[in-house]
Amino acid sequence: MRVSRRALVLGLAAGACSRIDAPPSPEALPAGARGAVEVLEWQTAGVSTRAVVLRPRWTAAQRLPVLIALHGRGEAVKAPAAGAMGWPRDYGLVRAIARACAPPLTDADYEGFSVPARLAAENARLAARPFGGLVVLCPHLPDLDPARESAITDLGRFFSEVLLPRAHREAPVVASPEATGIDGVSLGGHIALRVGLSRPDRFGAVGALQASIDAAGVGALVERASAARRIRPALALRLTTSHDDFFAAVNRNLSRSLLAAGVAHDFAEVAGPHDYAFNRGPGALEMLLWHDRVLARA
Repeated sequence: MRVSRRALVLGLAAGACSRIDAPPSPEALPAGARGAVEVLEWQTAGVSTRAVVLRPRWTAAQRLPVLIALHGRGEAVKAPAAGAMGWPRDYGLVRAIARACAPPLTDADYEGFSVPARLAAENARLAARPFGGLVVLCPHLPDLDPARESAITDLGRFFSEVLLPRAHREAPVVASPEATGIDGVSLGGHIALRVGLSRPDRFGAVGALQASIDAAGVGALVERASAARRIRPALALRLTTSHDDFFAAVNRNLSRSLLAAGVAHDFAEVAGPHDYAFNRGPGALEMLLWHDRVLARA
């Protein structure tokens, strides 16, 4: 899908907002309960025509960090309204927020893909510092080629000039790069790396889950990460893969190449396959908890 820069600049006015029913969840929480979220649908024009916003309801008076969460290709080929529900509904992010607020986490929260030592360490961290909450922006991504530089430029402009400013006005969130993260899974992970590392002026944390990168693209990502760190030395960076991820080998290679280039980062290889069960379990929780720890708060 080719989106012209002219369409991006002229068409990116804030659109309508509507409240939608929260995705089905076994944790039906009252509005004021810790872990309850408000689920909103924002309509926009340009690169994305829909974004679903998850806004914590237990911190209504507090400005929070903001995370842009990008879905995989399975949702990119859906209609925008359905695709934007990838993280909130299909990947279980609403449930993950509720569970992060009510530890201890269990193997069932990880869809059976937990590792005992890692699970114990995560619960210890949550006991020492409870999950604070994030505003999560879930835009629908078109089915684009992450290697096409013009597409990444257009997405970066959309996120920085439309989506984030609207969140600053309406969510509300902390309006600083240090409080702003971007992450995604598979296709969304690859795009999160390319966009986030291209815009260190806008993002303080960049992550990727099972990023669908290929060997030929590793060098360019290392160069982009090195340049981003020169601009923002404190930029937090994380790669997450899993034992049965199709892209595990190339993600390991990217991690090794980053270290060889002097780009420190977090790297995690957890249990799980490259599919929806991973997204609903380790994927959602790993993404939420890492960004909650590294992003600045008001």
